[in-house]
Amino acid sequence: MTVTIYDVAREANVSMATVSRVVNGNQNVKPATRKKVLEVIERLEYRPNAVARGLASKKTTTVGVIIPDISNNLYAELARGIEDIATMYRYNIILANSDQNEDKELTLLDTMFGKQVDGIVMMTDKVTEKIQAAMDHSPVPIVLAGSVDEFKEVPSVNIDYFQAAYEAVKVLIDNGHRRIAFISGPLSYTITKYKLEAYKKAILDAGLEVDEALIISDDGLYDSGIEAFDMVSKLENAPTAFFAGSDELAIGVIHGAQDAGKTVPTDIEVISFENSKLARMVRPQLSSIVLPLYDIGAVAMRLLTKLMNKEQVESQKVILPHRIEMRESVKQ
Repeated sequence: MTVTIYDVAREANVSMATVSRVVNGNQNVKPATRKKVLEVIERLEYRPNAVARGLASKKTTTVGVIIPDISNNLYAELARGIEDIATMYRYNIILANSDQNEDKELTLLDTMFGKQVDGIVMMTDKVTEKIQAAMDHSPVPIVLAGSVDEFKEVPSVNIDYFQAAYEAVKVLIDNGHRRIAFISGPLSYTITKYKLEAYKKAILDAGLEVDEALIISDDGLYDSGIEAFDMVSKLENAPTAFFAGSDELAIGVIHGAQDAGKTVPTDIEVISFENSKLARMVRPQLSSIVLPLYDIGAVAMRLLTKLMNKEQVESQKVILPHRIEMRESVKQ
C-alpha cells in the first residue's frame, strides 16, 4: 500500500504538520525532530504526493515545455538550459514536441493548462493569431524561448536576429562579393523574415541590387542546400557567396559546390546561422552566427520563475548578445 504522510507522522510520533514542514524544507523544525522524520521517510520510502501538495499550495511546481523537435540537437540544447535552471529552482518539467504544427501547439497548450502547470516555456517558429489568442487566455505565465512574438505581448528571450544576419552578410560584402545568395527555410517563419530583411538591407547599404533569383526558401534541410546551389550556379551571373539560414543548408551548399568541382572558400564563401555541432564537423569548418540556445533556454526559465513567483522583472523582452564564429568557410 502507498505510504502516506499520516503513516510517517504516526511512526515518527509527530504531527502531520511537522512532517509537511520537513518535506517542504521549512526551517522551523528542531534538528533532532527533523532527523527523526527524515529517517522514517527513508525507512518507509515515503514519496510526497505532488497532486495533493499542489491542491494545498495551489502550485504543482511543474513547468510545461513545448518545443518543435526534441530529437534535434539545437532544441535539445534549449531543453537542457531550461532543465538546469528548473532543477535549480526545484521545478519539474513536462516536455512535449509540437512538430512545428499549429494545431498540435494549440492542443499541447490546452493539455498543459489541464495539467495545472505553474508556467510554460515555448519555442515556436511562428506565433500565429490562434497561438497568440491561446496565450492571451493562459491562466499561467508563458515565456517564449528563441521565438519572436510580433504582437509584442508575450515575455521572450532572443538574440537580435536582424542585426546578427546583417553582420554576417556584411562579412561577405567586405570580402569583395557582389553576388550573394540567401538560402533559407520557409519564409513564413518569423525569424527567417528577419534574416531576409537584414540580407536585403545589407545588400542595398552596399550599393548593390537585390536579385530575387538569389533568394531561395525551402524546408531548411541538407538536401535543399544542395538543390539551391545547383539552381543558382546555373545562372548567367552565379553567386560567389552564400548566406544560409541554418547549418544544414550551409553544409548542403558546401557539398553541392564540392560536387561541382569548386572549393570553399577559394571559389565560394559560405556563412550560416546556428553554430550547431555540425558547423565543426564539416570540412571546411563552417563560419556561423552563434545561436546560444542553452543560454536562451536557461534565461527563459529564470524569467519564468520570476513571473510565476510574482517577482519584479526589469524587462519582459530579453535580448542576449550574439557573435559570429569565424572558421574555414570564409576567407579571413
